[in-house]
Amino acid sequence: MRKLGAEITEIPFIEIRPPRSFKPLDSALKNLDAYDWLILTSVNGVEALWDRIEKKHLTRKHLEQLKLAAIGPATMKAIEAHGLKVNVVPRQYVAEAVVRSLQKRVAGKRVLLVRARVARDVIPRELRKLGAHVDVVEAYETVIPRSSRVRLLAVLGNSKGRPQVITFTSSSTVRNFVTLLGKNVWRRRPRPLVAAIGPVTSATLRELGLPVDIEARRYTIPGLIRAIVETQLAASATP
Repeated sequence: MRKLGAEITEIPFIEIRPPRSFKPLDSALKNLDAYDWLILTSVNGVEALWDRIEKKHLTRKHLEQLKLAAIGPATMKAIEAHGLKVNVVPRQYVAEAVVRSLQKRVAGKRVLLVRARVARDVIPRELRKLGAHVDVVEAYETVIPRSSRVRLLAVLGNSKGRPQVITFTSSSTVRNFVTLLGKNVWRRRPRPLVAAIGPVTSATLRELGLPVDIEARRYTIPGLIRAIVETQLAASATP
């Protein structure tokens, strides 16, 4: 966005921390031979998993017998950076699409899903319905960065520097934003446009009573940027 001339204020709505216990993840890593599939749903999950792999003195060879599924291209790229091949990436980068991509491939198979502590249960629930044996382990957890509240209030309270667009890249960022500030921020005029990375994030915004002005058609950061640019171009072209 900066390359396109935008002024960016970065304020984190989530903070990544280690899980409360590594025992479930360590147990899964010790028994990787028992699994047929490994599913990863975020770059954070990939990096947290790999950090633990290295601490347990394992290498990529211990994962090479597994088939890997990634929720989207960013996650796939993070996996491939560690020298592993990704077998499945859905066309739409949401949990439901992961299930559709695997629906004919997991019956009777053992699946390891590595994710955050708090996450949607769509993948394990639906894969179990398809006959898969699914183990869900936490590689990290997301918490609310309380220090961000002061920065948010300062930015949104500045009538001259108030942002025109606020971006949300996950449901967690939406929930944490509301926890930090509440919903009353939208009473200020002119209010910022709200941009969501995809339909799941949009649904969370609406669930919490917040507007959705922009939604990416391709559920990636580049897709979100493109949606914002298109909206701004359309607005500038309106007489």
